[in-house]
Amino acid sequence: MSRQMFVNLPIKNMERSQAFFKSLGFAFNAQFTNEQGACMVVSEDHNYVMLLVEPFFQGFTKKPIADASKTTEVLIALSCASREEVDTMVKKALAAGGTAPNPQQDHGFMYSHGFTDLDGHVWEVFWMDPTHVMS
Repeated sequence: MSRQMFVNLPIKNMERSQAFFKSLGFAFNAQFTNEQGACMVVSEDHNYVMLLVEPFFQGFTKKPIADASKTTEVLIALSCASREEVDTMVKKALAAGGTAPNPQQDHGFMYSHGFTDLDGHVWEVFWMDPTHVMS
């Protein structure tokens, strides 16, 4: 069975968050996007991120929402097609107001860098040499 993945992230401002991720090249599924939630397409038919304004997000859990600017709630790892794509995505994120929590890392077979979005969520973007990936 092929599975889809939906990662739900609490956000403070829908307009700012959508603008940030659109500047990185992500699209949104209008059918599942409104003022309370936005369905960001990571890979068509497979992976999505639901950006949910905090009051709406709170309706799905009895636990308090973590302040991602102060604590690590999740590390989101996102693969890229090349080292250049890793660098380009991080540069776009920094230009849109994100920050880089760590310097890039080059392990030869894997190259990674990352950014923190406007709500403090950490996105680790990486490229892995396909000749080193075991199937």
